[in-house]
Amino acid sequence: MLRTKHKIKAFTLSEMVVVIIITSIVVGIAFAVLQLVQKHMRGIKYNFSENTVINTFEQSLWVDFNKYSKIKYNKKEDALIFASEIDSTIYKFENDYILKRRDTFNIQIQNKAFFFDGNKIEKGQVDALKLEGSKSFPNQRLFIFKRNSATSFMN
Repeated sequence: MLRTKHKIKAFTLSEMVVVIIITSIVVGIAFAVLQLVQKHMRGIKYNFSENTVINTFEQSLWVDFNKYSKIKYNKKEDALIFASEIDSTIYKFENDYILKRRDTFNIQIQNKAFFFDGNKIEKGQVDALKLEGSKSFPNQRLFIFKRNSATSFMN
């Protein structure tokens, strides 16, 4: 029998261990980066959600301020009442949210100020309001106003 030496091309055990270690390090770094990206995406999603709620609430107030001819604040019920000859809408201020018909705005209001003809009022007819948020939208203030017509001063 004739014996010929054939060298088999293969990786050694030490080369395989080095490859597995390097692969483990790369996968570990990839998972760490993925977790950071997911954390940032959750933060962006939360901020977008909060800003959407605030913008929707502000837009709703602007529409109602310009739609209704009579706006009154009822301090006892902590409600802002919009009324016209045809329709009415009520914003009810609760501790953690604001109700408007079937809409719920998850906004915590820290300070509310109501104005009529440039003067701060406690109750009654309103032509402007200033809202300051707490944890829901810190450092944000909403100031909504209505231009008064002669009918506002007739009552």
